[in-house]
Amino acid sequence: MIKNIFASTKYLEKGLDAAWLRNQVISNNIANADTPNFKSSSVEFEDVFSAALEQDGMANKQTRDGHISFSASADSVMPVVVENNDTSMKMDGNNVDIDYENVELAKNTIYYNTLVEKLNSEFSMLRLAITEGR
Repeated sequence: MIKNIFASTKYLEKGLDAAWLRNQVISNNIANADTPNFKSSSVEFEDVFSAALEQDGMANKQTRDGHISFSASADSVMPVVVENNDTSMKMDGNNVDIDYENVELAKNTIYYNTLVEKLNSEFSMLRLAITEGR
């Protein structure tokens, strides 16, 4: 029981790490919008993490000790930076679409702030339990 107190916070931490990395990648894309032959990058995380969570959920439904665990574990999932080489937005070989990057930055900021609020809520509930509601 004690071991699972921080189970949800470790998943929130993974999401925050991925959002922080995405913010750095988007900022790098924006900073290099005028650099010849620069290729934008993106961060892949949510789909892989979601699949790992589903596998963790399946593994947690073992009804006997003898059952085989086949979990990939969401703990081991890390965000991956992928370079986008498919297109070129400009004649100089650069493929940064500044409007798209600004929208992604706004979305990522909202996502990050939402995760921070959820993490604060988790800690508030723990604090309430520790102090017995005082």
